[in-house]
Amino acid sequence: MIKLFVGLGNPGPEYEDTRHNAGFWWIDAVARALGVNLVMERGYHGKMARVNVQGRTIWLLEPQTFMNLSGKSVAALARFYKIAPEEILVVHDELDLPPGQAKLKKGGGHAGHNGLRDIHAQLGSSDYWRLRLGVGHPGDKSQVVGWVLKKPPSEELAAIEEAVARSAIALPMMATGDMERATVQIHTSKPPREKPPRKENPGAGSDGAKQA
Repeated sequence: MIKLFVGLGNPGPEYEDTRHNAGFWWIDAVARALGVNLVMERGYHGKMARVNVQGRTIWLLEPQTFMNLSGKSVAALARFYKIAPEEILVVHDELDLPPGQAKLKKGGGHAGHNGLRDIHAQLGSSDYWRLRLGVGHPGDKSQVVGWVLKKPPSEELAAIEEAVARSAIALPMMATGDMERATVQIHTSKPPREKPPRKENPGAGSDGAKQA
């Protein structure tokens, strides 16, 4: 089960609406839904809230260290409350997924993400969970830094916000350890479109055409 939910981003108004702050957006959405406010806790180098969900205590955290030092904040809180890496979920922007997609996974590499890189180093483990929020890729590796530090256009932003809202619904499932059900909720972008009813045409042979 997940006890610590971490959203990654950069502090300050100039970064607030940039792609790199998608993790902050997720924690903000969850905090609103739970009716709690995040408060700056200098001992944990971040904004945090402690809340009960279905009888379980969970922590919400937004490191205020800037992205490349995120692990300093995560490790400080995890050590104090004796939270194991496998009880931590880190929510972050993901270049390899298009806007609107979200994926849940446990463990793995950091894929060059500076926030994950520092969390790896500070926890001494990669066994934590990640919620990857797609922000798309600029198509050229050399443009990645500028891409994640820019605001997405309105259509992409709407898709990211939809993925945030959909995946936030899975928080109680993750808090109680039902990761399988949480995965289904997070990975399903939209309900499948119903096929139109097949028209009967007596006397006509099948032309092999597929229904849309």
